[in-house]
Amino acid sequence: MSNKSVVPSAREALNKFKMEAATEVGVNLKQGYNGDLTSKQAGSVGGQMVKKMIEAYENGMK
Repeated sequence: MSNKSVVPSAREALNKFKMEAATEVGVNLKQGYNGDLTSKQAGSVGGQMVKKMIEAYENGMK
């Protein structure tokens, strides 16, 4: 499986979304490599992203 996005703008939107989520949970993400994050930091960013996606889905159902 390739790591390339079918839609280049989708990758940009996802990166922006990830940066916003990181800011909200107080994790300092850099553009590019972020392998120096702890598992806790990375998990909090991913968890915040999921939380925001669920909220967006639930708001769309109303």
